Amino acid sequence: MKNILYILLLSTQFFFAQNGFEKGNAYYEKAKYTEAVAAYESVLKTQQQHSSELYFNLGNAYYKLNQVAPSIYNYEKALVLNPNDQGSINNLKFAQKRTIDEIKVIPKVGFAKLVRDFTGIYHYNTWGWVSVGLAAAFLLFFIGYYFLQRTLPKRIFFFGMFLAVFLLLMALVAAIIEKSHFDTEKPAIVFAEMANVKSEPRNGGKSIFVLHEGTKVYVKEVIEKWKKVQLTDGTEGWIESSAIKEVK
Repeated sequence: MKNILYILLLSTQFFFAQNGFEKGNAYYEKAKYTEAVAAYESVLKTQQQHSSELYFNLGNAYYKLNQVAPSIYNYEKALVLNPNDQGSINNLKFAQKRTIDEIKVIPKVGFAKLVRDFTGIYHYNTWGWVSVGLAAAFLLFFIGYYFLQRTLPKRIFFFGMFLAVFLLLMALVAAIIEKSHFDTEKPAIVFAEMANVKSEPRNGGKSIFVLHEGTKVYVKEVIEKWKKVQLTDGTEGWIESSAIKEVK
């Protein structure tokens, strides 16, 4: 009986979530962007599993309303769930053109850059599936090596076993690196129209620069109501927690 009630509850939540999503799409098509935002936001409040499509559509609605920070924030949320979504990548670039701050991106150099360039090709989940496929390939090579009697095919399968193991280890290391990077990186979007970034985490601290809405930062440390953030050019400072909203 409990299981039936649980299934009914999930079905009801799914129906209302889908209904809200479809209503949002209908409002968007009619250029009623404020209503579309409200419909999409209602889905976020009732649905535990959020989708990249939902955040993408919500970002579009906010973009139409000229609300820079919320649009960028939701495109970033969509990319967390689906890093290769070209629509979110393209629209994020358009939204970022509406921001005031122009912050350079300092590229990484050396061995660390080579590693990140390689592991960043895929999401850590994709690397996980690649590992599963290579493990299956190793098993097939092992079966072939074990049962074949002829020398040449046996050598080929033996070599295939070691190649599969080597690639499997590379994929596992890549998955671990990407998962670690995902867990430690804490991007956030500035939601305040203007926010002073200070040299110290206190009200009397010296203001070293000002950020405007829509700018992306990375949270490095938290002390009470202050967060230490880093920009893409390496500049760091303390900002009030209420001025930014973390993406994940």
